[in-house]
Amino acid sequence: MQKKLKKCTLVWFRNDLRLHDNKVLDEAIKKKLPIIGMFLFNNESNLNKAFGYRKVGKFRLKFLAETVLCIQNKLKKYNIPLFIYNNSVKEVFFELNKHFEIVNLFFQKNWTQEELNEEEKVIVHLSKKTIVKPIFNQFLFDVDDVMNLFSELPRSFSSFRKKIEKHCDVPKLLNYKIPLQDKIDVMLGETLEFFQATNYEPKYKKQTAFPFEGGEDEAIKRVNDYFFKTKNLTVYKKTRNQLLGINYSSKFSAWLANGSLSPRFIYWKIKEFENKIIANESTYWLFFELLWREFFKYVSMKHGNLIFKKEGIQNKKVNTKIDNKVIKNWVEGNTSDDFVNSNMLELKRTGWMSNRGRQNTASFFIHDLKQDWRIGVAYFESLLLDYDVHSNYGNWMYIAGVGNNLRNSPFDVKKQAIFYDPEGEYRKKWLKS
Repeated sequence: MQKKLKKCTLVWFRNDLRLHDNKVLDEAIKKKLPIIGMFLFNNESNLNKAFGYRKVGKFRLKFLAETVLCIQNKLKKYNIPLFIYNNSVKEVFFELNKHFEIVNLFFQKNWTQEELNEEEKVIVHLSKKTIVKPIFNQFLFDVDDVMNLFSELPRSFSSFRKKIEKHCDVPKLLNYKIPLQDKIDVMLGETLEFFQATNYEPKYKKQTAFPFEGGEDEAIKRVNDYFFKTKNLTVYKKTRNQLLGINYSSKFSAWLANGSLSPRFIYWKIKEFENKIIANESTYWLFFELLWREFFKYVSMKHGNLIFKKEGIQNKKVNTKIDNKVIKNWVEGNTSDDFVNSNMLELKRTGWMSNRGRQNTASFFIHDLKQDWRIGVAYFESLLLDYDVHSNYGNWMYIAGVGNNLRNSPFDVKKQAIFYDPEGEYRKKWLKS
């Protein structure tokens, strides 16, 4: 007699690794079926075949593993299992389909090519009866509101920002209760190799400007510390371009990137801070930076695979070369410029670099070294704790002059070093450590 399969709703967690303000989870709860969770990490695809870098390097892998472990433990409180896999999708669903009748599949809607390819691989293994529902789950504003506002996405961020600020409101945080369901006594997944990444101890842990762990709990703690404990938000605009220390910037980007922190949660915490403490230029400026993040998501949605092309969204011919020795020296922090070198060493040793450092090292790579900007993107993807495909490609295209920039203005790296590191403290720290 064939075993009766347990009907369930499958939540495929992607870059939305949180319980708060999670539209995918909210929709799954409404179906009133037992919920099971799934997280996929495929080692086979963790290589940029074009340029040879691992897509998820050791720093982000550790941060990601901590994040997944955090949400897995939080889901356990509601008897919702999170099955973690690092093998092929075919093997994953061969296992899942032996135990469950997947009535619904909910997941965060993405639009970049690799994510779309991954969705196709998943959906093909489902029953034709399964209801498949991708859901936008990573935006500050309601996507329909923004789409209705623009018949054509403006090229400039300023035009986007001004219209958004005038006509759109940030939705309230979702309010749902996660039910305590009956325990599901099924142990599935391949977790050991993935979670071994949490044991990695960075050599420069004491020196890093980002000493935080991954996960929703750590993310929310950081927001509350930065806003209400230290009140560093009050001076954010003044300090955001600094280079040293933990609190010169919010550091929210890493949690935003893997979705363990909702941008709407940050927005409403800003509003709470403004109501209780102070509203000033700095509190606005953090919102301003969330708008940049939003803008680059719509840029990638509009232009699709053009963001991955050398000519960018402008389809502009650029004269670059690929010199492996030059690229290696840039990666190793061994160029002719000590400001570039110190930033590259910080990245190599910690997985973190300031926004000011990223702009200067990218400009130097493109305009001084004349290298293909996409190689810089690939290296940053591998190393950065807070890598986000839309922001990373959007910013690199911008600096390369093939993105949303209205003019091409390379950075004067020497001048930048004098202005932002006048005493050379930052350079001394990384060049001599």
